[in-house]
Amino acid sequence: MASLIPSGSASGTGSVTLTVPTTNNNQTATLPDATGTVMVSGNMPTFRAHNTSTQSISTSVWTKVAYQAEDWDTANAFDSTTNYRFTPLVAGYYQVNGSALLDWGGAVGGSTEAIAIYKNGSAFSTSGASYASAIGPYGALGVSDIVYLNGSTDYIEIYVNSNAPTSPTVDSSVTGSRFSASLIRSA
Repeated sequence: MASLIPSGSASGTGSVTLTVPTTNNNQTATLPDATGTVMVSGNMPTFRAHNTSTQSISTSVWTKVAYQAEDWDTANAFDSTTNYRFTPLVAGYYQVNGSALLDWGGAVGGSTEAIAIYKNGSAFSTSGASYASAIGPYGALGVSDIVYLNGSTDYIEIYVNSNAPTSPTVDSSVTGSRFSASLIRSA
């Protein structure tokens, strides 16, 4: 029979409490046969950010989206002032989502728009749309993927690209342009 053996420093003043529900049924919590850190909501990195001002994009140039406002950042791992990147200190697999609302200022046709998750400065996952006939003045882009991050040096960013005849801007709509990531499984 296995046993639960508490380990750690007894010098602190805090306590650890295991709470069980009031029930007439047997309940089971299964731990994996592995050594590691048990992740709970208090130590699972997650963030969401959005842009607060319009950002110009040069035609046919991959441009990093500047998401300047954090909706939340539980691990202080998103830089919303300089690099606009997420660098978590917990290794694992992250669900990453990016969106950008492009504004051409009028109807545009015959263009291709793209958005990408960049990992460590290189494209990791891309998504896009092509418009044969005139649409506008807005185009919404979105990308989503699961990305492994090593918890020390790996980082992710969101980039956009447009070959529209007129250079678009990333709209500052709070609901149109967002960047988020959440740890879904530790390494």
